[in-house]
Amino acid sequence: MEGGAQHRQAEADKPYDVFHTDCPARDVVDHVTSRWGVWVLIALRSNDLRFYELRESIRSVSEKMLSQTLRALVQDGLVRREVEPTTPPQVTYGLTEFGRDVGEPLTELFDRITQRLPPRGTR
Repeated sequence: MEGGAQHRQAEADKPYDVFHTDCPARDVVDHVTSRWGVWVLIALRSNDLRFYELRESIRSVSEKMLSQTLRALVQDGLVRREVEPTTPPQVTYGLTEFGRDVGEPLTELFDRITQRLPPRGTR
């Protein structure tokens, strides 16, 4: 974090100024609302998944973009990454408590959208 962000964080009684360009919440929002960030949070809402399971569940995401998205969400504290010491290593991803809190409204949003869509084949 930059000096300004650290200064605001130290002032616990004052909320972050999310409209200020160096507010750390802006980066988290950018990562969550990125094209693939939303889908990762929704895909992990029910259970932990390995990388290839995430890639298969989020159709059309490239390995590169999925890796970048996961790295950002792990760094933000939304997703946890667990590595099992096997050969080759098995990596599992799951939501942290923070990730579940952030992902819940996204899941509700998509549930509302899909409930309002016309039945398949009628559009």
